[in-house]
Amino acid sequence: MLNKFGHKTDLKSKELTLLLEIIKMKDSKTLKAESELLKEINWDHFLNLVWHHRVYSFIYSKVKKIDHKWIPSYVIQALYQEYKKNTFLMLNLSGEMEVISKLFTECKIPLLFLKGPVIAADLYGDISLRTSRDLDILIQINDLERVEKILLDFGYERYDEEGVLNERNWRRHHLTYFHPQKRICLEIHWRLQSRPSKEPSFSTLWERKRKSKLTNFPVYFLGNEDLFLFLISHGARHGWGRLRWLLDIDKILRRAINLEEIKLLSKDYQNHYMVGQAVILASQLLNTPVIEEMQVFTKENRSKKLAKKALYFINGIDPLEIIMSTNTYRRYLFSLKSARQKTLFILILFYPGKADFNTLRLPKSLHFLYFPLRPFLKTWRIVRKLVLERV
Repeated sequence: MLNKFGHKTDLKSKELTLLLEIIKMKDSKTLKAESELLKEINWDHFLNLVWHHRVYSFIYSKVKKIDHKWIPSYVIQALYQEYKKNTFLMLNLSGEMEVISKLFTECKIPLLFLKGPVIAADLYGDISLRTSRDLDILIQINDLERVEKILLDFGYERYDEEGVLNERNWRRHHLTYFHPQKRICLEIHWRLQSRPSKEPSFSTLWERKRKSKLTNFPVYFLGNEDLFLFLISHGARHGWGRLRWLLDIDKILRRAINLEEIKLLSKDYQNHYMVGQAVILASQLLNTPVIEEMQVFTKENRSKKLAKKALYFINGIDPLEIIMSTNTYRRYLFSLKSARQKTLFILILFYPGKADFNTLRLPKSLHFLYFPLRPFLKTWRIVRKLVLERV
């Protein structure tokens, strides 16, 4: 079916269509009026889609109000169990968020929380309605060594291997830490996105920060427009493969937002076309209202093409790790970049990484040899993979 942006938005399954209709519905009568949607539904597939898109808490808040004769009781019960687990997890993360904020502040390390309970409270008004499995924290890169020592002393363990030749400044934008007793995962970011994406400095983001109302001790997170553009870059980079990310955009667009500021900041973030992509997808799939001022983003052909490409990932159900390893995803990711970013991205590909170190372990004094050796090591890995696949 053609939409107002001029291309098809056909969805692959009736279950995904139903999922979107439940997200959009304002009350139980909406679904009853369209009860044709509930006929011949594969409810196991429906649940798999809900888990995949990480919207089980939000969906439960909707379906619990529906007359249960329309939906099997085991579906309601499964959603309730996940909703309950998520509520406990979000409360746990909220407590740890306050502890970490106090710990870093005492050490005079400024930090901004990027996602998790702060945006659940900000966008949904209830931390139980959005899912999150970890805490994402932005710091200044100069504070990274101090942060690592603090976290290790506090019982966290680092999951990531050490790179070679200062690889993290070129290939990475965060490190992962896990507390084995608390079962809590932290992602410590020194950039919002990996290179070569462009973004405001930490000090600029800090000046525009907001204070969360969720905790007693001050917890800071991104300003409204910065959060909008960060979530867009994050969702676009992952192909909008989870409806949770698009639902966040819907929530922001339905409240007051400074569009003039968005137009200016999107130049800093270099994600003008991604904004158009996100707005088109939100409008198509979630009926998000698009005011006239937003058409500066949605009228671009490139934005429309990117939205069409993202539908492929939204229709899928493979785990993100599998999707992101495909050539289809790599081509999509490359299409998001500006001409300058594409050039820088290609140059960064020649920078050695831990895969090279794992292929051929050289002593630190000889790490400089990874630069001329990288093309050969990369070729060797490809050939070895092809041979193993044929065995």
